[in-house]
Amino acid sequence: MTDIARWKRRAARKAEVKGRAQEPSHMFKMCRVVGCKHTARAGTGDGLDTRFCRPHADHYARHGSPYKRSYNATEINPYRRAAVEWLLAHKTDRWVVNAVQRVTTLYANAGQHEEAFRLRGLPPRERATKAWARLRKHKIDPLLVVAIWLAVEMIVRDDIQAVDTEEFKRVQAAKLVHRLASGSHKQWPQGLGGTKELHVYPASRGNVLRYIGKDIQEAVELLYANAKGLPVVGTASAARAAPRKLAVRRRT
Repeated sequence: MTDIARWKRRAARKAEVKGRAQEPSHMFKMCRVVGCKHTARAGTGDGLDTRFCRPHADHYARHGSPYKRSYNATEINPYRRAAVEWLLAHKTDRWVVNAVQRVTTLYANAGQHEEAFRLRGLPPRERATKAWARLRKHKIDPLLVVAIWLAVEMIVRDDIQAVDTEEFKRVQAAKLVHRLASGSHKQWPQGLGGTKELHVYPASRGNVLRYIGKDIQEAVELLYANAKGLPVVGTASAARAAPRKLAVRRRT
């Protein structure tokens, strides 16, 4: 198939989906979230989602759950710090070594690094892969990625109102890794004494997070299944998620 034929096929498919999305279906009346009185998007002419209204669909895309928000830094940092310290104390354990090697392989297989402002239009799987390339570019210690999955498993374990679905845990871990990868920042002089700046951050939502989370889970799940003596985290806050000696991308 030639590039022109492929482009025409994609354009036709896009137009067909857009037409379906703009035609409301009366089969889908209410959002499935308990207590929500809004109509599902498929019933409003604002999309094809047959389960959720627009606010809950957006929440689901960003957080991995239509009703539970992501854990904030105050909540997750004690778990991340405890996980890092446990990993440093057990860094010769074969399961720890295996998990770190798997994350290192994700770095190595991520291909060429791309700036965040060049990701627009790429499919979610490729955007997720480029996140690993950004981590490699900025020399983020793979141990931090391993610690993130352990921290998510631990906080879900301790949360009395936890959403313990695989997707929610993947999204929570992916959001933290996505933040480690950060964005692209450029500066260049312009005019007399002026400096032009460009700061671009990739969107942290949708299938990109699901792909990143799946990669993390596959790298670390054997370690979590075989880990012994994972710490019980108290309520004390941790100002930093990791010791300063570990390689973390510094904000500029």
